[in-house]
Amino acid sequence: MWLTWRAAMERALYGEEGFYLRERPSGHFRTSVSASPAFADAVLALLSEVDAELGGPAVLDLVDIGAGEGTLVAQVLEAAEPALRDRLRVTAVDLSPRPEGLPERIAWRRSVPTGITGMAIANEWLDNVPLDVAEQTAAGPRLIMVNVHTGEERLGGPPQPEDCAWLDRWWPLTRAGSRAEIGRPRDEAWASVLRSLTRGRAIAVDYAHPVDNRPLCGTLTGYRDGAVVAPIPDGTCDITAHVALDACAEAGRRAGAISTGLSTQRDALRALGITGTRPPLELARTEPRAYIRALARASEEGELIDPAGLGGFGWLSQRR
Repeated sequence: MWLTWRAAMERALYGEEGFYLRERPSGHFRTSVSASPAFADAVLALLSEVDAELGGPAVLDLVDIGAGEGTLVAQVLEAAEPALRDRLRVTAVDLSPRPEGLPERIAWRRSVPTGITGMAIANEWLDNVPLDVAEQTAAGPRLIMVNVHTGEERLGGPPQPEDCAWLDRWWPLTRAGSRAEIGRPRDEAWASVLRSLTRGRAIAVDYAHPVDNRPLCGTLTGYRDGAVVAPIPDGTCDITAHVALDACAEAGRRAGAISTGLSTQRDALRALGITGTRPPLELARTEPRAYIRALARASEEGELIDPAGLGGFGWLSQRR
């Protein structure tokens, strides 16, 4: 069966027996959340900033979009001081079934709630929003069709006019054979998050690239059992593509964002106190167990801010 990549991804990831309805992410790839509890500590520090900006509302929302197993919000809830924890309304948003053992205080939903006062965070969510892939030809851009059973590709018809406009603005195809992933569905998904905010911040964290440095052949990739595999949309693997966060930022502004910040995870986490600094050697002599714990923590933080790895992720922060 031949489909556009957007339809094929939707079917493979979220359709009946789709990958994300059947599998837990931790079994297939490593994220910042699974790398270290330090990531949750940084999110808690950011949430505390938002709380102060909002004047300490009676109910403070924390919404995790694409929550996977709910690990991030569970860690934040556990680490929060009692005074903050008592005011938190925590929601995990994911299409998969609610995990066993998740604290009862964490609501589990299939869609983003409205009226959020606080913070919504989407960590590695936008890269799994299905999109179409186009290739430049002598006759202009053409959609790429994919065989859902084999991953074989062939050219289809031209993209819709709104997708052609998106390509012209955000991913110009300048030579025959070059490919682009049409990020308009991600823009729309992110704009819907901004519209769900009453007051507060929305944070997107993901693989990303800027308009002046898009990859020539795109980034479509498959993951299974911790390894990179061919992105065959048959439901047996995760299928992902990097995010044009700059285009999402513009969509967020149109949806009502009043301020925007784009940075790397390295810069964002360092500003929140995640520095990867090794403990002093003197501690090894006076408190060896504390030294070992601090050294392990520094190693975990170092992975989160490594510019060649997780630290190179893009961070988009918008306020409404």
